[in-house]
Amino acid sequence: MTREQHIAGIQKLRAEKNAIILAHYYTLPEVQDIADFVGDSLALARKAADTDADIILFAGVHFMAETAKILNPDKKVLVPDMSAGCCLADACKAADLARFKKEHPEYKVLSYVNCTAAVKALSDLIVTSGNALRLVNTFPKDEKILFAPDKNLGDYINRQTGRQMLLWDGMCRIHDHYTIEDLQLLKDSYPGVQVVAHPECRREFLAHVDFVGSTAAMISHISESPDKEFIVATESGILHELKKRNPDKTFYTLYNGDIAHDCGSMKKNNLEKMYNALLHEDPELTMDPELMAKAVAPIRKMLELS
Repeated sequence: MTREQHIAGIQKLRAEKNAIILAHYYTLPEVQDIADFVGDSLALARKAADTDADIILFAGVHFMAETAKILNPDKKVLVPDMSAGCCLADACKAADLARFKKEHPEYKVLSYVNCTAAVKALSDLIVTSGNALRLVNTFPKDEKILFAPDKNLGDYINRQTGRQMLLWDGMCRIHDHYTIEDLQLLKDSYPGVQVVAHPECRREFLAHVDFVGSTAAMISHISESPDKEFIVATESGILHELKKRNPDKTFYTLYNGDIAHDCGSMKKNNLEKMYNALLHEDPELTMDPELMAKAVAPIRKMLELS
């Protein structure tokens, strides 16, 4: 089938089956264009919680589809490619977290949404990069907190809030890879251009940027700024939305959007897989009801506090 046939087929099946397509900003441009809603982790969780569709087709990575299923246990959640995982989620195993909790019962567990459902079920509260700074302050100042699994985001939260959370040793391969040297090359080429970056980047990298924020926060900041040029330090999939909202602005990314330095799992979502998933209603994400019941509480708490 051609690209146009896949698009037409997806649109037809979506209408026939009362399906909604949710996609992350890091997916391919054509995936974002056909989605009913595109957002970051927090926005996608909110949308999943509010939908009245019978089927949710989730173009993202596995933990995001799990969150959608947890919030909609009676709906069918389809995943275009079940192998679309996340190195951050892989960095924290539920068995290891359970062991930590047993050995350190005095700690509350604050988990970044980029984790598995099993880790969410062991957590006291889930946060995203967009709401973490606000939600961590719902805990008493002297509360002992373990933040999992992203040590870079956790370090950023600590520095911004004056907390001393214990940090799990995990990181996003994409953001952790950025170096000051690579950034400086871009700054030398485009002097005076504002730099925006995701808080999953290393501390020493963030010290050289002008604005730090979640994917949605970066998009809003750039769209509202009078500046016309930006160096954007995050996954290059964000550029599609940035260019749509800001056709008069120019963006530069580290590594020129080289696919080797992007999230390969996000890019596994494509039109052919989405069409086949809707056609056959497979691959379907199924989860243990008991696990979902445990994991939903910290997610709903996050949504309520947000």
